[in-house]
Amino acid sequence: MSAHSHNHDKDKQDLNKFGYAQELLRSMGGFSNFAISFSIISILTGAVSLYGHGLKYGGPGMMGFGWPLVALFVMFIAACLAELASAIPTAGALYHWASILKNKRWGWYTAWINLIGQIGIVAGIDYSVSIFADPLLASAFGYTSTLTTTLIVFAVILLSHGILNHIGIKMVARLNDFSAWYHIAIVAVLVLTLAFLSKNGLNSVDYLFQVGQTFSDKPYMFAFLIGLLQAQWTFTGYDASAHTIEETVNPRVRAPWGIFNSVAYSFVFGFIMLAFVTLSIKDVAAANGSDNAFIYIISDALGNTFGNVILWLVTAAMWFCGLSSITSFSRMMYAFSRDKGMPFSGQWAQISKKYRTPAKAIWLAVILSFLLAFIDYIIKSANPDAAYTTIAFLTAVSVVGLYLAYGIPIFLKLIAVSQGKFQKKHLGPWHLGRYSNFIAVVSLLWIVFICVIMVIPPNEMAGYAVLGMMVLLIIMDFAYYKKHFQGPQAALATSMEDILRRERELEQGSSSKPGVTRQA
Repeated sequence: MSAHSHNHDKDKQDLNKFGYAQELLRSMGGFSNFAISFSIISILTGAVSLYGHGLKYGGPGMMGFGWPLVALFVMFIAACLAELASAIPTAGALYHWASILKNKRWGWYTAWINLIGQIGIVAGIDYSVSIFADPLLASAFGYTSTLTTTLIVFAVILLSHGILNHIGIKMVARLNDFSAWYHIAIVAVLVLTLAFLSKNGLNSVDYLFQVGQTFSDKPYMFAFLIGLLQAQWTFTGYDASAHTIEETVNPRVRAPWGIFNSVAYSFVFGFIMLAFVTLSIKDVAAANGSDNAFIYIISDALGNTFGNVILWLVTAAMWFCGLSSITSFSRMMYAFSRDKGMPFSGQWAQISKKYRTPAKAIWLAVILSFLLAFIDYIIKSANPDAAYTTIAFLTAVSVVGLYLAYGIPIFLKLIAVSQGKFQKKHLGPWHLGRYSNFIAVVSLLWIVFICVIMVIPPNEMAGYAVLGMMVLLIIMDFAYYKKHFQGPQAALATSMEDILRRERELEQGSSSKPGVTRQA
């Protein structure tokens, strides 16, 4: 039997021991798995669309100190999630981990909190594309960019992502692979053009680490913390490598590396990009006072014509990011619905016979993401003088939702370890060894800290939105959970020991079948 066939056979057995059949097409390699998380992180989306937010609150020092600070703690969190993905390789990811480590109720809440974050991240990413694309289109076609035209462009972008994800994972996987290289290439183009073609030259390097300057009405240290939203939102969505784990070959190794490496590479390339953009600033007050600080800086440094070319290239990278985010979101809903965790689960768990993709889950992801931005559009239309920005609102919702969902299984693993329910033998091939508990504690402290920072004024609207969703979730607990949710198949085994026993039984059964080699 070929190595390729053998890997697929072992991957299928790994999934079977958690009670699931192999339904999704398993065709993604290691780079494709990395690429989807790298594309969702998308330094050309988060760092760029919220560049003005970071500059307003933290000045140039936000790029020099804020970005590395956030990246350091996020790498700790990513390592914890990678360890869990290696141990429990199912598409349900966060909520399967929580269900197995504790119980189905913890898993159910984790899934819904993650879903809240996923709605925010898809809406935030595609709205970022629209706030860049709409002014560029307005300039090209001679209309005025408004909240309404931005919303229309947003809807069209979501529609394009829904169609492509519906058509098939093979096409999306190829586009994700291309997206990863495209991001790196555009960062290189942006850095080189600013380094050698900037009309006004560059500031000295120490400008990047200049602290004390804020354009807000807050004390600098407090303003700096608010500005961390720029980096913190950029480093979201890397759990996509876990959500596509059932479509990945050799997932217990490749998916963990996909999670961790996507954060590490984003940190490095993002810092280089932010450094050159910041060093290109000639009038920081004018940049802050503009409608879009990033567009202003690029246009001022490279001129309107060449600057617009660069901005179109950046906007295309954002579009790829949104495409990947729909893929991740739909797989999460598919896995949750497969376990009857959502109302009308039978619909969202359906797989297209032609394309072998969770088609209905894909379109539900599109609709929910549009609704979040549309509700904000109604609020802003009724109150045009609102202090918060739409993009800050959407991104803060995603940060709080996603990082709370990241933190729950990390916390539950610590508890399981202390109780002896999760031991070394339960780990997958990718693990943190003796540093696991320390890294988990640091990760949890950062998650608590950043979730508080993300919902204080001027981002209190995000706090209200998350609180409202949590109230709705509690209502659903009584109206739906108790009557319909039996828990994921992954949690039907009551402990990690039962799962290991099932693995042994599956391997023994496979070894007795002709033509199948038993995994050592």
